[in-house]
Amino acid sequence: MTRFVHIYRWVVFLLAGGYVLRTLIFGNYDGFGGPLRYLTVWALFASFFAASRMMAIQEGRSERRWDGFVCMAAVINTMVVFLFWRLYFADPTSVTDNGQLMAWHLELYLHLFGPLLQLIDTLFIHRSYRRLGAPLAWLVGVIGGYVLWTELVISPTNATPMGAVTSGLPYRFLNNLELPQRMIFYGSNLAIAIVLLLLFAAIAWTVRRFLPAPKAP
Repeated sequence: MTRFVHIYRWVVFLLAGGYVLRTLIFGNYDGFGGPLRYLTVWALFASFFAASRMMAIQEGRSERRWDGFVCMAAVINTMVVFLFWRLYFADPTSVTDNGQLMAWHLELYLHLFGPLLQLIDTLFIHRSYRRLGAPLAWLVGVIGGYVLWTELVISPTNATPMGAVTSGLPYRFLNNLELPQRMIFYGSNLAIAIVLLLLFAAIAWTVRRFLPAPKAP
């Protein structure tokens, strides 16, 4: 089991690192902020750092558990998957430049398998979600930071996408919403993130209660 966990974490780490490099090299730099305009990329970077911490723990290079951060990364990634596909199937142009998905392997990694691989580690290997104060603080900080980043920096410095109300916000549909509507949207997604955190905590408790933990290396 220890060998399997080590291999699993190497796979998760290398995949996340590879897609981070791909994003940095081939990402869209047409506007200010480049790829960092998108919450998906924030989630990807969080996944990569979380994977690096799991490798550090696995190899005895870290004594910290990093529970707050890894739980936040799993929740943010799950929220990205939920939001992306819900919005895409409602209106493909709301979350893509022209209604077309990117390369299939990139879409499947960013919006399905990457988040799933990291979530599996938090639930079944790392056994996270023991205390929820730190993950909740991380969630509020990251989501709040992203909202401030897009509203106060990205929107004023970018001319596109254009909407009926404003312009520059990274996702086209946001530019069709008045500020109070956008605040409601942001708040509802923070609520979704908290619900996901509580759901994962319940699953994690069940896993710890009924499944033996993997042996430490």
